[in-house]
Amino acid sequence: MDNIKQELIETKFAIGAIVKHRFLDFRGVIFDVDPEFNNTEEWYQSIPTSIRPRKNQPFYHLFAENGQIFYVAYVSEQNLISDVSEELPKHPEIKNIFSHFEDGKFVPLARAVN
Repeated sequence: MDNIKQELIETKFAIGAIVKHRFLDFRGVIFDVDPEFNNTEEWYQSIPTSIRPRKNQPFYHLFAENGQIFYVAYVSEQNLISDVSEELPKHPEIKNIFSHFEDGKFVPLARAVN
């Protein structure tokens, strides 16, 4: 058996949480999280310096939307805040990972056990 060291990280937001960007006009549902920055340097440098985040923090993958535009976003923890609006996100990919909305967040689909 391989001896794999895993580090437990604490995140501010959970998978299924609805969040919005602190500075930019979009919101989304978290579907994955990286314990720290895990993207290209080119992508990182493309972020305006006024809102460029630290790399040593959780980064979240979101099913993001802005009006009727749907996409996937990668956002640092420091640039996210909870979205307390009553309207549920409408991103078409949500149904592929989440089964329903309950207690303020989307619930991941049950995974088949082999």
